[in-house]
Amino acid sequence: MISTSYIERQNLTCRQDNNRISRKTIGFSKETKELDNQMTLYFAHFNYCRKHRALKYRNEMGITKFNSPAKQAGLIDHVWSLQELLTFPYYITQAY
Repeated sequence: MISTSYIERQNLTCRQDNNRISRKTIGFSKETKELDNQMTLYFAHFNYCRKHRALKYRNEMGITKFNSPAKQAGLIDHVWSLQELLTFPYYITQAY
């Protein structure tokens, strides 16, 4: 079940981290393409590079570690650095 509080928390985090969509800002995007690129980078960083406190686990030595959402879902084997994210070869696909 999806709760409104989870969605609003995600929206607030996104607004706090991204000046282009925060309220009463002068850092807005003049072009839609610029905003789209910024949001793509933000969500890629959020899911692949950023460690989340809610996604914690204990390693074999009993030390608490934190996962990114992509690692938790099994899409990657380690939390990526920003350099890994920016140098990853990607392909633009057509969205329908």
